Amino acid sequence: MIKHQINKKLFIVIILLVAFGLLMVYSASNVVALYKYNDKTYFLKRQLIFAIIGIALMILFIHIDIRKIYKATSFIYLFAIIMLILVLIPGIGVVRGGARSWIGIGSFSIQPSEFMKLAIILLIAKYLSKNYQDLKHPLTFINILILIMSSFLLIMLQPDFGTGLVLVLSSILLLFCAGAPLKYFIILIAIGLIGITGLIISAPYRLERIFAFLDPWRDPLGSGFQSIQALFAIAPSGLFGLGFNHSMQKHFFLPEPQNDFIFAIVCEEFGLIGGLILIGVFIYIIVETIKIALHVDDRYLKFLALGIGLSLFTQVFINIGVVIGLLPVTGITLPILSYGGSSLVLTLIFLGIIINISQYTEEVN
Repeated sequence: MIKHQINKKLFIVIILLVAFGLLMVYSASNVVALYKYNDKTYFLKRQLIFAIIGIALMILFIHIDIRKIYKATSFIYLFAIIMLILVLIPGIGVVRGGARSWIGIGSFSIQPSEFMKLAIILLIAKYLSKNYQDLKHPLTFINILILIMSSFLLIMLQPDFGTGLVLVLSSILLLFCAGAPLKYFIILIAIGLIGITGLIISAPYRLERIFAFLDPWRDPLGSGFQSIQALFAIAPSGLFGLGFNHSMQKHFFLPEPQNDFIFAIVCEEFGLIGGLILIGVFIYIIVETIKIALHVDDRYLKFLALGIGLSLFTQVFINIGVVIGLLPVTGITLPILSYGGSSLVLTLIFLGIIINISQYTEEVN
């Protein structure tokens, strides 16, 4: 493969988005940080550390030989599986909010399920590059499905439905775009609906989230509280918002505003225009990723870029859909903006791989 220049515009946009994300983490979290830790910059400082690590890893993955990633795929997947098993062991896994999803390292923690999103896309891309012609055969489709569902089930043991949902949806979309027969997906959708129904019934809090989605005012101080407060942040903000660091909802109205609902704070402080610009930036990144996938000749790189683009799209779509009330609450972060080191580092690694792949195309640079 002939190398060309990397997609510099995409790199610059990502760096600017990381900087904006740090500003928003500070703005969204400084009130609660002062109350809990007597330090307005508590969350900002931690996010900044992970941003530096993430950017360093992004640059590393931009310059790494892509063939080394291909060769290391099985090891990466096995490592992610081991981490998902370790997180379930008491004393190793850290419980937060009823989920054992983190492994503590000093005062910091990592979330192994986030890195499984990378591992599964690498594995599927490698598998498809070798077995693309056999994708219409049921056995090939089932083999890939087993890999996806085994990862999903391990994540659900924590449980972390949000991350598991992103992993499954992006993987299935990748198989669909790769040309798997439509009849497989019809069967899969039927099985999936039964499975999701079972998951909802088995956990009462998930059923409450469905009810809160249909009518948040049914329990305004309970299951519907977060959705209502997010809408209270967005609705009065107008075209240009209240201004940076002038959010009212972060004053203990919207719980943990620096996390999954940070888009509500963006809209409150920067208005409809700010929210639309941010959505536009995400669309630009995703479209550039898909363009790179379409213009690269190597089949492995094509599926890898496509898988990353679909994963980013799924996560952004679900997060913003939840915040504006189009989807039930699922606990999914907004890539790069939401507070959380594992999510930020993983997303920057994703984008480092994309920029690396961009040098093997001419049209998108």
